[in-house]
Amino acid sequence: MRSKMWKLATLTATGFFVLALLLVGGGLAYRAYRHGVLAKATVIDPVHGIDDALFTKIGGIDQWIGVRGQNRDNPVLLLLHGGPGIALSPMPRDFLFSWTRDFTIVLWDQRGAGKTFGRSGPVAAEVTKDRMAQDGIEVAEFIRTRLGKSQIAIVAVSWGTAIGVRMAKARPDVFSLYVGSGQSVNQGKYRRLAYSQLLAEAHRRNDRQAIEELEANGPPPYDSVSKATVHTKWANRYEPGQLSRGRLISTVVFDSNASLTDLRDYVRGLTSSQDHFREAVEQEDIPSLGTSFAIPFFVFQGALDNVTPVAPVQEYVDRVTALQKKLILIPNAGHNAIATRSDEFLKLLLEHIRPLALQSR
Repeated sequence: MRSKMWKLATLTATGFFVLALLLVGGGLAYRAYRHGVLAKATVIDPVHGIDDALFTKIGGIDQWIGVRGQNRDNPVLLLLHGGPGIALSPMPRDFLFSWTRDFTIVLWDQRGAGKTFGRSGPVAAEVTKDRMAQDGIEVAEFIRTRLGKSQIAIVAVSWGTAIGVRMAKARPDVFSLYVGSGQSVNQGKYRRLAYSQLLAEAHRRNDRQAIEELEANGPPPYDSVSKATVHTKWANRYEPGQLSRGRLISTVVFDSNASLTDLRDYVRGLTSSQDHFREAVEQEDIPSLGTSFAIPFFVFQGALDNVTPVAPVQEYVDRVTALQKKLILIPNAGHNAIATRSDEFLKLLLEHIRPLALQSR
């Protein structure tokens, strides 16, 4: 009897093992297929364009930079990712590919984030936002030399706007213009407004789970990253155009070129960067840096942003003095409009940014 049971258990275990191998093999085969499809759909002619990724010394450490564009004569956009720590290197090849026809796009995994974390580790204890901004300036100088450009444009998202404003003010000779989205103003002061907005939206939807979690979490300021994450979770859940959880997992597993090591580094970089800059984010007061800019200043803001609300952004832009300034609200878009409404964002770039950027190549 025991012999029969042992044989049955062995056969069952073997069956599960074979099934697991088939599932893994099938998943790897589908991942290879998706990579092939995306590679064909995003080919860039090396004669006229550039498709490059590399590490270079920035601020004394190796930092990762990706450069893609279909025509080297196009204006250059330096994207400053959000977070802190939300690197863009894991994004699939077709991320913002439609932009590469009219712009050369520079992705940079900031100090302590993504591939830069993987190569150089977390942000050191003494690193400040000013050091991050200086890194950004050094990235811009590197790109200017590499591509033979006199100036490049900043496109900053969320946390990246706190870095980008500093860069724009410090070196107007390097940067032709500034574009912010999910514009930071004063998180310590206005996060309560964002919380009220988000909680009101949960009540409007009669979403009991969201109401319970948000009310249990309470309004900011938050004394931990985990509490801040509750707000971000529901802001993302309600944002129009956000990928479903299943689609997001599928994108990461099958479309992204990121390896398991890359994904591990992404998570570790995100958590360590959030921990390091948590108080600095809460204490941020962008207007205190000065509201006068020597370059054109634009903000393309999601009209439904529940992280950096529109009202204080409008007040901030009203106070800005610049060669040219404009706040444009993107309808039916939230905090991540650059990703969820990338086509609308591109239209704004083509209408308002490209003509100016072409003058300063």
